[in-house]
Amino acid sequence: MVCASLALGCISLVAAGRELPTGAPESVGMSAEGLARIDALMRQHVEAGTIANAVTLVIRRGKVVHYAAHGYLDPEKKSPMPKDAIFRMASSSKPVTAVGVLTLVEDGKLRLDDPVSKYIPAFADMKVAVPKPGTTPPPPLPPGPVPPGTPKPDVDLVAASRAITIRDLLTHTSGLVSGGLGARLWSTQRAPTEKLADYVPKFGAAALDFQPGTRWSYSAGAAFDTLGRIIEIVSGKPLDVYLQQRIFGPLDMKDTRFGTPKDAARANALYRRNPQGQWLPSPPPADFSSDVYFSGSGGLASTARDYARFEQMLLNGGKLDGKRILKAATVKMMRTDQIPGLYHGMAGNEDGMGFGYGVAVTLDSTKARWPRSNGSAGWYGAFGTMSWNDPQEQIVGVIMLQQSAGQVQVDFGNAVLQSITPKR
Repeated sequence: MVCASLALGCISLVAAGRELPTGAPESVGMSAEGLARIDALMRQHVEAGTIANAVTLVIRRGKVVHYAAHGYLDPEKKSPMPKDAIFRMASSSKPVTAVGVLTLVEDGKLRLDDPVSKYIPAFADMKVAVPKPGTTPPPPLPPGPVPPGTPKPDVDLVAASRAITIRDLLTHTSGLVSGGLGARLWSTQRAPTEKLADYVPKFGAAALDFQPGTRWSYSAGAAFDTLGRIIEIVSGKPLDVYLQQRIFGPLDMKDTRFGTPKDAARANALYRRNPQGQWLPSPPPADFSSDVYFSGSGGLASTARDYARFEQMLLNGGKLDGKRILKAATVKMMRTDQIPGLYHGMAGNEDGMGFGYGVAVTLDSTKARWPRSNGSAGWYGAFGTMSWNDPQEQIVGVIMLQQSAGQVQVDFGNAVLQSITPKR
């Protein structure tokens, strides 16, 4: 059932499980009228054809104050959009993988400054691609897989000044297949049957895009897939099993898993519009739909309800419903800028932001693109999912899309912030 988020009875989270309590917006300093703007904005974007559908969820002070579905699960058939629809998370998987790594840090099983080669020997003695003297390097590649047929640049390979570390992978400062000269040399494709154990060591043969720790450049797949493999090696368990036992199970994230969503009737397709304006489903990339290759970079599927529980755990300082996932100090470290001065976003035009472990951090809300308070932390996925937790305002925001629509995300964030009622 799709219903207005203003009616408290319609906010309750669906399906059995440990559900977050609901509350009237005014009881936690939010405006019901302001939150109603989210429904109006999403309806406008659906009618304009910007998005096919969406699910939005807002929590303040631990109470769900907005939870609504928008558009249609199947735009052609006009089938109702369920609030528990399952979305491909793409890079919204990365914060989960980061938390998985940090649990092992807390367990004393690895250190952030450990070299990757300690766990995967193929990463020893890596090289860095630099332009040959007198040549003009090509522009950086966009985030994502290196397109087949990408021209090879004219480069020299020099020794890395130091080994890349787990910290480098978590902060996208490793230079591992991150869009630069080294990435342009990378052409090793993954076979459908390969697992993390088979494919990740091959990244050790990649030339780095820059000297480790000197720049921020987004490693869309390689860095966090490598972290996923390190989790497997250190824990002795497949990545999907480890995350289920340490994160998904304790947090009651019952619809979150790698690969194919277990309930096909609720699986939201990756719709794309054709020139005639029709929404047509398109298959997800292979790495994001594999049931054998558990991509820590982008392979998760989840729901708004599940991911809100993950964000609320972080907002609570690492625990939810009596289940502690991380220590409060570790969560604080995760959402602290770990690379001062290096992070400026994907396109280099995001000021007022820093980067922690797997998440971007708001440092100056007057300059930042994303509308949220200083100290907030979150990330997003290429298919349109986005979430954050805001310690200053005690807010969790989750928007689930399957179209890349930055303006829709910004509109949602603005509506959330503008719904906070002034303190008297």
